[in-house]
Amino acid sequence: MTPDLVDLVPDAVLRLDRQRRIRQINRAAVTLTGYPPEQLVGADCVTLLDPRGPDGRPAWPNGWHSSARLRSVHALPEQAVTLRRHDTVAVRTFVTGAYERDEQGGLQGLVLVLRESSKRMHKATSGIEIVSTVSHELRSPLTSVKGYTSLLLTRWERIPDEQKREMLEQVKHDADRVHRLITELLDISRLETERLVLRRQMIDLVRLVGEVVEKVRFAYPDIEVELRFAGGFPQVYADPDKLEQVLTNLVENACKYGSPKGMRIEGELDGDSASVAVTDAGEGIPESDLPKVFSKFFRRELGRPTGSGLGLWISRGLVEAHGGRLTAASIPGQGTTFRFTLPLMAFEELHG
Repeated sequence: MTPDLVDLVPDAVLRLDRQRRIRQINRAAVTLTGYPPEQLVGADCVTLLDPRGPDGRPAWPNGWHSSARLRSVHALPEQAVTLRRHDTVAVRTFVTGAYERDEQGGLQGLVLVLRESSKRMHKATSGIEIVSTVSHELRSPLTSVKGYTSLLLTRWERIPDEQKREMLEQVKHDADRVHRLITELLDISRLETERLVLRRQMIDLVRLVGEVVEKVRFAYPDIEVELRFAGGFPQVYADPDKLEQVLTNLVENACKYGSPKGMRIEGELDGDSASVAVTDAGEGIPESDLPKVFSKFFRRELGRPTGSGLGLWISRGLVEAHGGRLTAASIPGQGTTFRFTLPLMAFEELHG
């Protein structure tokens, strides 16, 4: 990218070295910060601009965002950051960027892209749409819970024990669905503002996959899944609730848009990463739709499209928060594979 081309970019661009010193800027960076180029270039970015999060605390208290410590992470997640301009007036921005790393994954620098929040007012409309969509999805399970509990309370003595059990199992299933929808709604906000907190621990992925399949079996009793994990598959350092959420989304999508039967879940190792792939036996995703599957509100017409259209978007955000990647591949007529990776060295890199 030539300097002239960078100056055509409407957003502010700052290139930092490994000591967080500003090495390159574009014209929009001068406009946004109010500092002349000679004061920006060579200055410590954190000291000069004092980036702070929505809560008023330093955005990167240890110098870098926590994701910088994971060698597999190459992008800085977008977050809301307030900067101090030259005239000491605070300016609210949305910041994202790309880490510059050497062949071993060592951090060499960071290219930051900053956009004033006033230019992103469409996010408010998006938020209203999300609330509206999730609220609509809440109606069905809540109606079911209310109906069954009312029936049990008014006709308890006349309902056979086996039927009571079935009704209570349905209530639990629908309550779990409500809990998941609320969790998704919270995760959307946390992912967009970079306030997601991961409660990591060492996890047996093989066991977690088995537990997820059994839970999904309640909604899809005829589910058939072939598990292929190498013996001695290593544990990963991750948030079990978030990984369960990702796996549940992928397995339910495979049932919904493919078929409960003929599913395959494989665990593989590749260097410093572990991966889990969920493959369905459906009709596949058309090539034109494949780039859209991780977009908000996107729902394919194939299969039985239900849900908020947010599951895959959230799942990708959760995986990337762990330092991994979630991708999709499909051959029309032969099914679809969703694969996510997780770094095996996360514990050592985050606690070393």
